Amino acid sequence: MIEKIVIEDRPRTKKYSIEKILDKVVLGDALEVLRKLPESSVDMVFIDPPYFLQLPKKDLKRWTVKTSVEGVDDDWDKFASFEEYDGFIHNILLEAKRVMKPSATIWIIATYHSIFRIGKIMQDLGYWMLNDVHWVKTNPMPNWLGVRFTNATETLIWAVKNKDAKKYTFNREFAREFGSGKVGANVWVLPICNGRERLKDENGKKLHSTQKPVELLRRVIMTSTREGDIILDPVAGLGTTGYVARALGRKFVMIEINRRYVEGIVERFEKPLKIGSSDSNNSKKVAEYLGID
Repeated sequence: MIEKIVIEDRPRTKKYSIEKILDKVVLGDALEVLRKLPESSVDMVFIDPPYFLQLPKKDLKRWTVKTSVEGVDDDWDKFASFEEYDGFIHNILLEAKRVMKPSATIWIIATYHSIFRIGKIMQDLGYWMLNDVHWVKTNPMPNWLGVRFTNATETLIWAVKNKDAKKYTFNREFAREFGSGKVGANVWVLPICNGRERLKDENGKKLHSTQKPVELLRRVIMTSTREGDIILDPVAGLGTTGYVARALGRKFVMIEINRRYVEGIVERFEKPLKIGSSDSNNSKKVAEYLGID
C-alpha cells in the first residue's frame, strides 16, 4: 500500500509548489512531473538515468555453477536508437536546469555505454563541468567471457548550470575524507549495493537491477549540499537519494514512474537510516547498520 510520502501525479495537476512535494516521491513520468515544478527551486540534482546498455539477447551463464547472470534487462533501459536515448537525456537535463537555483549543482552517473553522450549533451545545454568522479567498485560484476577488461568503474559528472555560476556548495573537508589521498582526489572506492542493503522482491530477487549504495549517495550529498538544502532526483528508482538525504538533514523531492519501485521506497522509509551529518566515521556506521563489509 502506498502511503503519505507518495503523491500520484494526475493530468489535471498543472503545477506543483515546492512545499507540496517536499520530502515526497511523486509517482509519475519524470519529464511530465519535472515540467510542473517551479523554476529555481532546488539546491542539487542527482540523476541516475537509464544507461542504454544494449546487452545481447542471450542467457549468460557462470562457468562454475552454470547459473544465469542477472544483468540489466529491464524495459526502462531499452531504447530504439541512440537518437531516442539522446532525446530522453536532453529533455531531462533541460528541465533539470530550469528547476536548479543559480548556485545549484547537478550530479549524473553512468557507465562507459552512455557517459560520453551525456557529457556532450550537458555541454551543449550550457552546463559547466566541475569534476568527473570515478567510482571504483570493490566487487564488480565478474568478467565471465574474458574478452575485455573487467568493467569495475562508473563515472559521475558534477556540474553547475553555466560557467558564470557562483557560490555553489563544496565541502572540502568531506572531499578529503572520501577521496584518494589528502587532497580528496576524484576517486571513490566502495562496493556495489549488496547484503541487507539490497532490496528484494517477493521471490527473493533484486527489486531493482541497478540500486545504488547508500555510501555513494552519502558522499555526493555530503560534499555538495548543506543541511536543509533541497535535493531533486527525477528518476528515483528505490529512493536511495531521498533515503540518505533525510538521514543527513536535507530535504528531497523524488519522481518515479514504476509503482513497484515506489512501494519499495515506502517500505524502505519505514526503517530510517541512522546516520548524522556531523558524525566523523559515517562510512563505518553505514556499513554496520546495513550489515555490509
